[in-house]
Amino acid sequence: MVIHMEQEMNYQEAYEKEHLRNADLAGRVADLEARCDDLTFKLNRIKNNPLWKMSAPLRRCMHFVIRQKDRIKNCGNLKGIIAKIKYKKIERQAMGSYGSSSFPTPEEAKRQREEKFTRMPKISILVPLYNTPENFLREMIESVTSQTYENWELCLADGSDKEHDLVAETIAEYKKKDEASGKSGRILYQKLKKNEGISGNTNQCLAMATGEYIGLFDHDDILHPSVLYEYVKVINEQQADYIYCDETTFKSGDINKMLTMHFKPDYAIDNLRANNYICHFSVFARKLLDGTELFRPRFDGSQDHDMILRLTDRAEKVVHVPKLMYYWRSHAGSTAAGIDAKPYAVEAAKGAVADHLKRHGFEHFQISSTRAFDTIFKIRYQIIGSPKISIVIANKDHKEDLKRCITSILEKSTYENYEIIVVENNSTQQEIFDYYEELKENEKIRVLTYEGEFNYSAVNNLGVANANGEYILLLNNDTQVITVNWMEELLMYAQREDVGAVGAKLYYADKTIQHAGVVLGLGAHRTAGHSHYKQHRDNLGYMGRLCYAQNVSAVTGACLLVKKALFEEAGRLDESFAVSLNDVDFCLKLREKGYLNVFTPFAELYHFESISRGLDDNGEKARRYNKESERFREKWKDVLKAGDPYYNANFSLDRSDFALKI
Repeated sequence: MVIHMEQEMNYQEAYEKEHLRNADLAGRVADLEARCDDLTFKLNRIKNNPLWKMSAPLRRCMHFVIRQKDRIKNCGNLKGIIAKIKYKKIERQAMGSYGSSSFPTPEEAKRQREEKFTRMPKISILVPLYNTPENFLREMIESVTSQTYENWELCLADGSDKEHDLVAETIAEYKKKDEASGKSGRILYQKLKKNEGISGNTNQCLAMATGEYIGLFDHDDILHPSVLYEYVKVINEQQADYIYCDETTFKSGDINKMLTMHFKPDYAIDNLRANNYICHFSVFARKLLDGTELFRPRFDGSQDHDMILRLTDRAEKVVHVPKLMYYWRSHAGSTAAGIDAKPYAVEAAKGAVADHLKRHGFEHFQISSTRAFDTIFKIRYQIIGSPKISIVIANKDHKEDLKRCITSILEKSTYENYEIIVVENNSTQQEIFDYYEELKENEKIRVLTYEGEFNYSAVNNLGVANANGEYILLLNNDTQVITVNWMEELLMYAQREDVGAVGAKLYYADKTIQHAGVVLGLGAHRTAGHSHYKQHRDNLGYMGRLCYAQNVSAVTGACLLVKKALFEEAGRLDESFAVSLNDVDFCLKLREKGYLNVFTPFAELYHFESISRGLDDNGEKARRYNKESERFREKWKDVLKAGDPYYNANFSLDRSDFALKI
């Protein structure tokens, strides 16, 4: 009876502690929400003030001056400023090589037309028409008839109204020309009884098509003359059954007046869920449509995103041709001119992504627009259960840094089922040992000791070997939590069966970016480097890439979450990389085993980089880094030669800001 009463009291005490913790958490969240509401109210009051509206031109000028000041500061000295100006000038000149000057010479076009591939598939290009302006229509058709690969057919379904009979007349003219050149039957045309919208009209095009491959083309855009040739090459060389290329928007009817050049990554499912980066110009094997529709009318406005998600799921080999070969015309009313032209597209896109996620077995997810663009999404996956996370922190001296890191975890984290394992290595200052004694009073924290000279990999391997958690979170001692739900944001990806390592967005003390994903081959050593390095926290990133979770080749070990079972499966951290590149090496081992690595911008921390061990910039440290870099390049030479699949080959490896290769 006494034992029973004691157990009951213990249960009651545990319940009360849990209740208090939950209440404290709820209070912190409520405080944050109240603060946000207050700030929003104040901001709206300022924005609605007539004086604020009148001062808009002056503020724009002021912000321009500030931006230039920041850019000059980031350049460093006068030499750096001049170098940056010179580079930008050369880059602008290089942009010209992606327009009409990239078209094949008459000799090269002749060679491409005469080349015989093992497979010469017919490609049916589908173009839904609706009141298409004559000049747009002519330029679109001529970009098809100029293709150097000639086994194509152009399928045109016309939903134009009675006031646009010129559409039919223009097509008849081109059809006659094509037949006169001995290419009879390549241009197919059907006048529809009524306009069925983008989806309906395109499906009517498909009904006419006889090709083994299907290509989707808008009625007001332009194709590069060699795009079909390049696609047939990868069909033959890589057995591609879904293909896409890079693209640009252009204005004033001149493809050389480019607005936005979109150089894309290779197939990346997390990127695609968050953002329809594939977009144009999709060509795919017709067999991928077996048992499914091409466009589904309920997703009009984002019918291509829905279709791409469905067909790439089915594809055996998705291939990206890293060449700018699609020219997307920007004009009033086109999606290229802005999403405001088609507001219904936002809801259609959310619906398409939701449908895709449900097919993959996800439940209770949330899809919301990001600050980058209304159709660039943040996806919040459901966290299953409450698995324990073991946070492993290597440390030598630096009490204040470690204390700041651990205090931020304890005070700011909303996730509760975690432990902290500090791995002590060769500290000499008494204050750190006094702090360790303080830490031992917290049941969530343990301090281990690694004997021997510093080896980042070995120190962390020891911590992981003693971890009780199902998940391992490698964390540098010079970090500080910003986002209260940082562990949840990492965990929602690490829980997926297809994901290996997950990394956070890290900032320097001045709120510029230290880490936003790792790019292979980037930097002077041609090993690996961080993208968007030193960009400001508010920067949207290249094509909005700082605003959504995405696949990357690697993430930094300064904040890396992975299942403990995968950590062991990948062979732990390679201890031959004692100081550098061990995290990249580990991520590549995961990638080699077929796992995806993910960077999420929604888990944010400060990283006061290299405080604890110093910079590898001279003497012995520089020699050690060079040696490890050499070992990395040798171990992963084939991977480095192939290039980073998530970083377009048109980008420079000398810069981290997605500048064009010169």
